[in-house]
Amino acid sequence: MNRIKGFTVVELLISLAVGLGLLAGVLSVFVGMKTTTSETSSFGELQENGRFALNLLTHDLLRQDFWGDYTGTFDLSSLNGVVQAAPTNDCVGQGINNATFPVAAGHFRTLWGITVDSSNTNPLGCFANANPAKEDSDIVQIKRVLGDPVLLADVDDERYYLMTNIGHGEIFDGGGATPPTIDNSQIWEYQHHIYYVTEQSQGSDKVPVLMQGRLTDSMVFSPVVDGIEMIRFMYGVDTSGNGMVNSYISADEMNNNPDYWDNAATSATASVTSSIIAVKIYVLARSVLPDNKYSNTNTYHLGNLEYTVDDNYRRLLFSATVTLFNARIDSWPPQNLPAI
Repeated sequence: MNRIKGFTVVELLISLAVGLGLLAGVLSVFVGMKTTTSETSSFGELQENGRFALNLLTHDLLRQDFWGDYTGTFDLSSLNGVVQAAPTNDCVGQGINNATFPVAAGHFRTLWGITVDSSNTNPLGCFANANPAKEDSDIVQIKRVLGDPVLLADVDDERYYLMTNIGHGEIFDGGGATPPTIDNSQIWEYQHHIYYVTEQSQGSDKVPVLMQGRLTDSMVFSPVVDGIEMIRFMYGVDTSGNGMVNSYISADEMNNNPDYWDNAATSATASVTSSIIAVKIYVLARSVLPDNKYSNTNTYHLGNLEYTVDDNYRRLLFSATVTLFNARIDSWPPQNLPAI
Protein backbone atom coordinates (compact mmCIF):
# COMPACT_ATOMS: atom_id res chain seq x y z
CA MET A 1 0.00 0.00 0.00
CA ASN A 2 1.44 3.38 -1.10
CA ARG A 3 1.55 6.22 1.42
CA ILE A 4 0.67 9.72 0.06
CA LYS A 5 2.55 12.58 1.72
CA GLY A 6 1.50 16.28 1.65
CA PHE A 7 3.49 19.44 2.28
CA THR A 8 4.71 20.01 5.77
CA VAL A 9 3.84 23.21 7.64
CA VAL A 10 7.40 24.44 7.19
CA GLU A 11 7.24 23.90 3.43
CA LEU A 12 3.91 25.74 3.23
CA LEU A 13 5.31 28.66 5.19
CA ILE A 14 8.35 28.84 2.93
CA SER A 15 6.12 28.74 -0.19
CA LEU A 16 3.90 31.49 1.17
CA ALA A 17 6.94 33.62 1.99
CA VAL A 18 8.38 33.15 -1.49
CA GLY A 19 4.96 33.92 -3.04
CA LEU A 20 4.53 37.06 -0.95
CA GLY A 21 8.00 38.20 -1.95
CA LEU A 22 7.24 37.69 -5.63
CA LEU A 23 3.87 39.47 -5.25
CA ALA A 24 5.52 42.40 -3.47
CA GLY A 25 8.05 42.66 -6.27
CA VAL A 26 5.33 42.62 -8.94
CA LEU A 27 3.29 45.21 -7.04
CA SER A 28 6.39 47.41 -6.60
CA VAL A 29 7.05 47.29 -10.35
CA PHE A 30 3.37 48.00 -11.07
CA VAL A 31 3.25 51.00 -8.72
CA GLY A 32 6.51 52.33 -10.14
CA MET A 33 5.25 51.98 -13.71
CA LYS A 34 1.95 53.65 -12.78
CA THR A 35 3.79 56.56 -11.15
CA THR A 36 6.12 56.91 -14.13
CA THR A 37 3.16 56.78 -16.53
CA SER A 38 1.32 59.45 -14.52
CA GLU A 39 4.38 61.72 -14.49
CA THR A 40 5.01 61.17 -18.20
CA SER A 41 1.37 61.92 -18.99
CA SER A 42 1.51 65.08 -16.87
CA PHE A 43 4.68 66.32 -18.57
CA GLY A 44 3.23 65.43 -21.97
CA GLU A 45 0.15 67.52 -21.17
CA LEU A 46 2.34 70.43 -20.04
CA GLN A 47 4.45 70.21 -23.20
CA GLU A 48 1.40 70.10 -25.46
CA ASN A 49 -0.44 72.97 -23.77
CA GLY A 50 2.63 75.18 -23.41
CA ARG A 51 3.83 74.72 -26.98
CA PHE A 52 0.35 75.25 -28.41
CA ALA A 53 -0.06 78.50 -26.48
CA LEU A 54 3.42 79.68 -27.50
CA ASN A 55 2.78 78.86 -31.17
CA LEU A 56 -0.57 80.64 -31.09
CA LEU A 57 0.93 83.84 -29.68
CA THR A 58 3.95 83.65 -32.00
CA HIS A 59 1.76 83.19 -35.08
CA ASP A 60 -0.34 86.24 -34.23
CA LEU A 61 2.57 88.51 -33.33
CA LEU A 62 4.43 87.64 -36.54
CA ARG A 63 1.44 88.99 -38.48
CA GLN A 64 0.71 92.02 -36.31
CA ASP A 65 0.29 95.24 -38.33
CA PHE A 66 -0.25 93.38 -41.63
CA TRP A 67 -2.70 95.35 -43.79
CA GLY A 68 -2.90 93.46 -47.04
CA ASP A 69 -2.00 95.52 -50.12
CA TYR A 70 -1.61 98.78 -48.22
CA THR A 71 2.05 99.87 -48.10
CA GLY A 72 2.00 102.85 -45.73
CA THR A 73 1.53 103.46 -42.03
CA PHE A 74 -1.96 102.33 -41.04
CA ASP A 75 -3.95 105.15 -39.41
CA LEU A 76 -7.10 107.20 -39.89
CA SER A 77 -5.54 109.26 -42.70
CA SER A 78 -5.07 106.08 -44.76
CA LEU A 79 -8.77 105.20 -44.44
CA ASN A 80 -10.22 107.98 -46.58
CA GLY A 81 -11.05 109.81 -43.35
CA VAL A 82 -13.97 107.42 -42.67
CA VAL A 83 -14.42 106.40 -39.01
CA GLN A 84 -15.95 102.94 -38.64
CA ALA A 85 -18.41 102.65 -35.76
CA ALA A 86 -17.06 100.59 -32.86
CA PRO A 87 -18.23 96.98 -32.53
CA THR A 88 -20.31 95.83 -29.58
CA ASN A 89 -18.25 95.14 -26.45
CA ASP A 90 -15.24 96.95 -27.90
CA CYS A 91 -11.88 96.42 -26.19
CA VAL A 92 -10.20 99.79 -25.66
CA GLY A 93 -6.59 99.95 -24.48
CA GLN A 94 -4.78 102.99 -23.14
CA GLY A 95 -4.18 105.92 -25.45
CA ILE A 96 -6.56 108.05 -27.50
CA ASN A 97 -6.28 105.76 -30.54
CA ASN A 98 -6.32 102.24 -29.15
CA ALA A 99 -9.78 100.82 -29.81
CA THR A 100 -10.59 98.19 -32.44
CA PHE A 101 -10.60 100.80 -35.24
CA PRO A 102 -8.74 104.10 -35.73
CA VAL A 103 -10.87 106.90 -34.30
CA ALA A 104 -8.52 109.89 -34.25
CA ALA A 105 -5.66 111.45 -36.17
CA GLY A 106 -2.18 110.27 -35.31
CA HIS A 107 -0.59 106.93 -34.51
CA PHE A 108 -2.97 103.95 -34.33
CA ARG A 109 -1.82 101.36 -31.77
CA THR A 110 -1.83 97.98 -33.50
CA LEU A 111 0.16 96.43 -30.64
CA TRP A 112 -0.34 97.20 -26.98
CA GLY A 113 0.01 95.40 -23.67
CA ILE A 114 -0.44 95.80 -19.95
CA THR A 115 0.40 93.85 -16.79
CA VAL A 116 -2.66 93.13 -14.65
CA ASP A 117 -2.72 94.36 -11.06
CA SER A 118 -5.23 93.73 -8.31
CA SER A 119 -6.84 97.16 -8.70
CA ASN A 120 -8.01 96.51 -12.27
CA THR A 121 -8.53 93.03 -13.68
CA ASN A 122 -10.51 94.33 -16.69
CA PRO A 123 -8.35 97.16 -18.05
CA LEU A 124 -9.81 97.02 -21.58
CA GLY A 125 -13.41 97.07 -20.37
CA CYS A 126 -14.54 94.03 -22.39
CA PHE A 127 -13.95 90.98 -20.19
CA ALA A 128 -16.89 89.11 -18.66
CA ASN A 129 -17.26 89.56 -14.90
CA ALA A 130 -16.89 85.78 -14.53
CA ASN A 131 -13.53 85.82 -16.32
CA PRO A 132 -11.33 88.59 -14.90
CA ALA A 133 -7.66 88.71 -15.87
CA LYS A 134 -5.15 87.01 -13.56
CA GLU A 135 -3.04 89.36 -11.45
CA ASP A 136 0.63 89.75 -12.49
CA SER A 137 -0.01 88.12 -15.87
CA ASP A 138 0.01 90.20 -19.08
CA ILE A 139 -2.65 91.18 -21.59
CA VAL A 140 -1.70 91.73 -25.21
CA GLN A 141 -3.73 93.43 -27.94
CA ILE A 142 -3.00 92.71 -31.64
CA LYS A 143 -4.61 94.20 -34.76
CA ARG A 144 -4.17 93.13 -38.37
CA VAL A 145 -5.98 91.60 -41.34
CA LEU A 146 -6.06 87.88 -41.99
CA GLY A 147 -3.67 86.50 -44.58
CA ASP A 148 -5.85 85.79 -47.62
CA PRO A 149 -8.08 88.28 -49.46
CA VAL A 150 -11.77 87.41 -49.90
CA LEU A 151 -14.22 88.04 -52.72
CA LEU A 152 -17.05 90.52 -52.23
CA ALA A 153 -19.52 87.66 -52.74
CA ASP A 154 -17.95 85.83 -49.77
CA VAL A 155 -18.19 88.69 -47.29
CA ASP A 156 -19.74 87.50 -43.99
CA ASP A 157 -22.49 89.57 -42.33
CA GLU A 158 -20.83 88.97 -38.93
CA ARG A 159 -17.34 90.19 -39.81
CA TYR A 160 -15.52 93.45 -40.47
CA TYR A 161 -13.33 93.96 -43.53
CA LEU A 162 -10.65 96.23 -44.91
CA MET A 163 -10.88 97.16 -48.59
CA THR A 164 -7.55 98.57 -49.68
CA ASN A 165 -5.13 99.19 -52.51
CA ILE A 166 -1.49 100.23 -52.06
CA GLY A 167 -2.36 103.83 -51.21
CA HIS A 168 -5.48 103.93 -49.08
CA GLY A 169 -8.41 101.91 -47.85
CA GLU A 170 -11.60 101.76 -45.84
CA ILE A 171 -12.96 99.51 -43.08
CA PHE A 172 -16.53 98.33 -43.50
CA ASP A 173 -19.07 96.15 -41.72
CA GLY A 174 -19.89 92.97 -43.65
CA GLY A 175 -23.49 93.32 -42.51
CA GLY A 176 -23.74 96.94 -43.70
CA ALA A 177 -25.83 98.17 -46.60
CA THR A 178 -23.19 99.24 -49.14
CA PRO A 179 -19.49 98.37 -49.13
CA PRO A 180 -17.02 101.05 -50.26
CA THR A 181 -15.67 101.30 -53.80
CA ILE A 182 -11.90 101.64 -54.20
CA ASP A 183 -10.06 101.19 -57.50
CA ASN A 184 -7.63 98.26 -57.86
CA SER A 185 -8.43 97.02 -54.37
CA GLN A 186 -8.82 93.74 -52.55
CA ILE A 187 -10.86 92.83 -49.46
CA TRP A 188 -9.29 91.40 -46.31
CA GLU A 189 -10.95 90.27 -43.08
CA TYR A 190 -10.11 92.74 -40.29
CA GLN A 191 -9.12 91.14 -37.00
CA HIS A 192 -8.52 92.31 -33.43
CA HIS A 193 -7.17 89.73 -30.97
CA ILE A 194 -6.82 89.94 -27.20
CA TYR A 195 -4.95 87.34 -25.13
CA TYR A 196 -5.02 87.05 -21.35
CA VAL A 197 -5.13 84.46 -18.54
CA THR A 198 -8.09 83.84 -16.27
CA GLU A 199 -9.11 81.09 -13.83
CA GLN A 200 -12.15 78.89 -14.29
CA SER A 201 -13.75 76.38 -11.94
CA GLN A 202 -13.60 72.70 -12.87
CA GLY A 203 -15.22 70.80 -10.02
CA SER A 204 -13.44 71.80 -6.83
CA ASP A 205 -10.32 72.99 -8.69
CA LYS A 206 -9.42 76.38 -10.15
CA VAL A 207 -7.85 75.87 -13.57
CA PRO A 208 -5.87 78.66 -15.30
CA VAL A 209 -6.94 79.19 -18.90
CA LEU A 210 -5.57 81.21 -21.81
CA MET A 211 -8.42 83.30 -23.24
CA GLN A 212 -8.63 84.71 -26.75
CA GLY A 213 -10.81 87.63 -27.69
CA ARG A 214 -11.57 87.98 -31.39
CA LEU A 215 -13.63 90.26 -33.57
CA THR A 216 -16.81 88.94 -35.19
CA ASP A 217 -19.68 91.45 -35.23
CA SER A 218 -18.60 92.14 -31.65
CA MET A 219 -15.62 91.26 -29.45
CA VAL A 220 -16.20 87.72 -28.20
CA PHE A 221 -14.05 85.63 -25.85
CA SER A 222 -13.43 81.92 -25.53
CA PRO A 223 -10.86 79.69 -23.76
CA VAL A 224 -8.22 78.33 -26.14
CA VAL A 225 -5.71 76.45 -23.92
CA ASP A 226 -6.19 74.97 -20.43
CA GLY A 227 -3.38 75.03 -17.90
CA ILE A 228 -1.71 78.30 -18.93
CA GLU A 229 -0.96 80.06 -15.65
CA MET A 230 1.00 83.14 -16.75
CA ILE A 231 1.89 84.94 -19.95
CA ARG A 232 4.36 87.79 -20.11
CA PHE A 233 5.83 89.90 -22.88
CA MET A 234 9.04 91.91 -23.08
CA TYR A 235 9.02 94.41 -25.94
CA GLY A 236 12.24 94.83 -27.93
CA VAL A 237 12.64 98.54 -28.66
CA ASP A 238 14.98 100.13 -31.18
CA THR A 239 15.74 103.67 -29.97
CA SER A 240 18.77 104.31 -32.19
CA GLY A 241 17.19 103.76 -35.59
CA ASN A 242 19.70 101.08 -36.64
CA GLY A 243 17.17 98.23 -36.82
CA MET A 244 18.54 96.47 -33.73
CA VAL A 245 16.97 96.03 -30.29
CA ASN A 246 18.49 98.37 -27.71
CA SER A 247 16.55 96.94 -24.77
CA TYR A 248 13.67 94.66 -23.87
CA ILE A 249 11.04 96.50 -21.86
CA SER A 250 8.09 95.20 -19.83
CA ALA A 251 4.54 96.39 -20.44
CA ASP A 252 4.61 98.47 -17.24
CA GLU A 253 7.78 100.25 -18.37
CA MET A 254 6.28 100.77 -21.83
CA ASN A 255 3.19 102.36 -20.30
CA ASN A 256 5.33 104.62 -18.11
CA ASN A 257 6.60 106.12 -21.38
CA PRO A 258 3.71 105.75 -23.88
CA ASP A 259 5.83 107.15 -26.73
CA TYR A 260 7.29 103.65 -27.03
CA TRP A 261 3.89 102.37 -28.21
CA ASP A 262 3.48 105.22 -30.67
CA ASN A 263 6.87 104.92 -32.40
CA ALA A 264 7.67 108.44 -31.21
CA ALA A 265 10.78 110.08 -29.78
CA THR A 266 10.99 108.94 -26.17
CA SER A 267 12.42 112.20 -24.83
CA ALA A 268 12.76 115.83 -25.81
CA THR A 269 16.43 115.31 -26.62
CA ALA A 270 16.01 112.06 -28.60
CA SER A 271 17.27 112.41 -32.16
CA VAL A 272 15.31 109.45 -33.61
CA THR A 273 11.92 107.87 -33.01
CA SER A 274 11.60 104.53 -31.24
CA SER A 275 10.22 101.38 -32.80
CA ILE A 276 9.07 98.03 -31.39
CA ILE A 277 10.79 95.46 -33.58
CA ALA A 278 10.69 92.28 -31.48
CA VAL A 279 8.79 90.67 -28.61
CA LYS A 280 9.94 88.05 -26.11
CA ILE A 281 7.10 85.73 -25.08
CA TYR A 282 7.04 83.78 -21.80
CA VAL A 283 4.39 81.12 -21.19
CA LEU A 284 4.12 79.25 -17.87
CA ALA A 285 2.10 76.04 -18.21
CA ARG A 286 0.68 74.34 -15.10
CA SER A 287 -0.81 70.88 -14.70
CA VAL A 288 -4.59 70.92 -14.45
CA LEU A 289 -4.69 68.61 -11.41
CA PRO A 290 -2.32 68.58 -8.39
CA ASP A 291 -0.04 65.66 -7.56
CA ASN A 292 0.02 65.21 -3.78
CA LYS A 293 3.24 63.19 -4.05
CA TYR A 294 5.02 66.15 -5.66
CA SER A 295 6.02 69.43 -4.03
CA ASN A 296 6.82 72.48 -6.15
CA THR A 297 8.67 75.36 -4.49
CA ASN A 298 10.42 76.65 -7.62
CA THR A 299 10.89 80.23 -8.74
CA TYR A 300 10.18 80.86 -12.42
CA HIS A 301 11.68 83.82 -14.27
CA LEU A 302 9.37 85.37 -16.87
CA GLY A 303 11.31 88.36 -18.17
CA ASN A 304 11.55 90.79 -15.27
CA LEU A 305 9.03 88.79 -13.19
CA GLU A 306 10.08 86.29 -10.53
CA TYR A 307 7.15 83.98 -9.85
CA THR A 308 7.56 81.73 -6.78
CA VAL A 309 5.14 78.90 -6.01
CA ASP A 310 4.54 76.52 -3.10
CA ASP A 311 2.03 73.83 -4.03
CA ASN A 312 1.64 70.40 -5.64
CA TYR A 313 1.31 71.39 -9.30
CA ARG A 314 3.86 70.60 -11.98
CA ARG A 315 4.93 73.44 -14.28
CA LEU A 316 7.01 74.07 -17.39
CA LEU A 317 8.22 77.46 -18.64
CA PHE A 318 8.37 78.19 -22.37
CA SER A 319 9.83 81.20 -24.15
CA ALA A 320 10.39 82.50 -27.67
CA THR A 321 11.52 85.70 -29.37
CA VAL A 322 9.45 87.02 -32.27
CA THR A 323 10.75 89.50 -34.83
CA LEU A 324 8.04 91.94 -35.91
CA PHE A 325 8.79 92.10 -39.62
CA ASN A 326 5.83 94.41 -40.34
CA ALA A 327 7.25 96.98 -37.88
CA ARG A 328 10.68 97.27 -39.51
CA ILE A 329 9.59 99.53 -42.36
CA ASP A 330 6.63 101.87 -42.81
CA SER A 331 6.51 101.78 -46.60
CA TRP A 332 7.63 99.29 -49.23
CA PRO A 333 8.66 101.23 -52.37
CA PRO A 334 7.67 99.30 -55.50
CA GLN A 335 11.22 99.38 -56.85
CA ASN A 336 12.42 97.40 -53.81
CA LEU A 337 9.94 94.60 -54.27
CA PRO A 338 11.32 91.32 -55.64
CA ALA A 339 10.47 90.42 -59.21
CA ILE A 340 7.69 87.87 -59.68
